[in-house]
Amino acid sequence: MSKLSLFFSLLFFIKAVSQEKKETYLFSENIATNLENDKTLPRYQIAATNFSISGYYKLALETWDKQYDNDISKKRTVTTEDSIYFKSFKPVNAKEYIINRSKKEQLILINEAHNNSRHRVFTTSLLKDLYNNGYRFLGLEALWNNLNGKEFPVIESGFYTTESQFGNLIKEAIDIGFIVFEYETTLQINDGGKTRETEQAKNIAKLIKENPNSKFLIHCGYEHIVEGTPGIKTWEKAMAGRLAEITGINPFTIDQTYYSEKGTQTLNSPYIGMANQDYPTIMVNDNNETFSVPNNDLKKIDCAIIHPVTKYKNNRPDWLTLSNERKILKINPSKIKEYPALVMAYRINEYEKDGIPADLIELHNNTKETNLIVKKGLYKIIVKNKDYKITTEFVQNIK
Repeated sequence: MSKLSLFFSLLFFIKAVSQEKKETYLFSENIATNLENDKTLPRYQIAATNFSISGYYKLALETWDKQYDNDISKKRTVTTEDSIYFKSFKPVNAKEYIINRSKKEQLILINEAHNNSRHRVFTTSLLKDLYNNGYRFLGLEALWNNLNGKEFPVIESGFYTTESQFGNLIKEAIDIGFIVFEYETTLQINDGGKTRETEQAKNIAKLIKENPNSKFLIHCGYEHIVEGTPGIKTWEKAMAGRLAEITGINPFTIDQTYYSEKGTQTLNSPYIGMANQDYPTIMVNDNNETFSVPNNDLKKIDCAIIHPVTKYKNNRPDWLTLSNERKILKINPSKIKEYPALVMAYRINEYEKDGIPADLIELHNNTKETNLIVKKGLYKIIVKNKDYKITTEFVQNIK
């Protein structure tokens, strides 16, 4: 099964579930059962995405890797020549590099893997400084419906956007002052994705033309940031390449997917260990050239972020704290009436309007730390039992 066929199968799944009224956030056992019963080709992608949306970061990565079972036992290596080349670059703080370079750019494209919430957290970390550098528009591939002046995203805003960190990205952008817009095509033409790439680019280009003095940040998936030749040949050109062609603007393209950790350690790129940093890095040489993705002479992506392997505290990824901008929200065990339990924190007045939880966690017993990670503010805490019935709800203030 080709990546393209898997992509269209997953796209069909997304459109199908979007038409159903069902629970959005699931217990891990239910997702695992659905995977076991699913015989479709994209089942691992579907399950990985569901794990991601429901807050199971590591399970999302591990499940995605199961598509490559034959490769899992093979440790990733680099050639001596590639190692020497890599060592000619030095690690710099990825956020600092992007913010500094953004001052002379008008259009930034940064990608994500749709099952990896870490990528959304990193984009969130850029927003305040990019706004200070003149960026006013944030385009999201995953957004289905115009927010139309809404103060926060809702369940119907998209599929991937129902994931907490994606919801936080959108909420943060709105609060800062960004105009958040969707640019996905509404045309359904089965031509291998060529029309989709073209229409996405046209939709973004239209807004750029209407706001010629504004700066734009585009957050998209995978190879849509390719300025040259994408891996999916039926595209001919990816969205980024077509956007550059239409607007005449050379975009600053940033990849987050090639050198992110996998669920299975043996699948991790050796470059993660070779960079050997505890923060996201971009490799830069003495000529101010950046290290990028494989076959970059064809893809023409400006740079690649090397994310370090996640460290966990109380079973939560360390990067969720957003460099300590977010706080620990501890739930009193007396609030949990039965186990297992799903505990979700909604910004005040958002739950009643189908908002996205700021964070959620599954609890199996009262021995596990009930730590949610959120920004300061007032939250409505919703606790559901295994039948998805609300057993407790209360308000808690995080100072």
